[in-house]
Amino acid sequence: MLVRDAMSTVILTLGPAHTLRQAACLMSGRRVGAAVVLDPDHSGIGILTERDILNSIGAGHDPDRESVGAHTTNNVVFCTPEATVAEAAEAMAIGGFRHLIVLEDGGPVGIVSVRDVIRSWVRTRRTIAA
Repeated sequence: MLVRDAMSTVILTLGPAHTLRQAACLMSGRRVGAAVVLDPDHSGIGILTERDILNSIGAGHDPDRESVGAHTTNNVVFCTPEATVAEAAEAMAIGGFRHLIVLEDGGPVGIVSVRDVIRSWVRTRRTIAA
């Protein structure tokens, strides 16, 4: 199975000036665990995850004062829609993260999460068993 078949194409994008509280509210409302961070002043694509927000709050930071930009991961590992789900899972396991931004033609077209990987494997297993 390909990442294209497993990824979520609903992408929440944030700017670096959003507060962590705003990010948390948007992520919660969309029921996503990660957001793509686009910074018009800097090239590249970053990611903010629920873990980034949790770590900041756990460190005693004020989510109304902390900016997304201060907690964004910028050295992001990407995959393409044509990668296999197994390749995506391996990248996540090796890198120790749970979300992978999917790029096509230089822009984000989706996010694949560990949950997406598990769902795809369960679907495949059900199909084989049927």
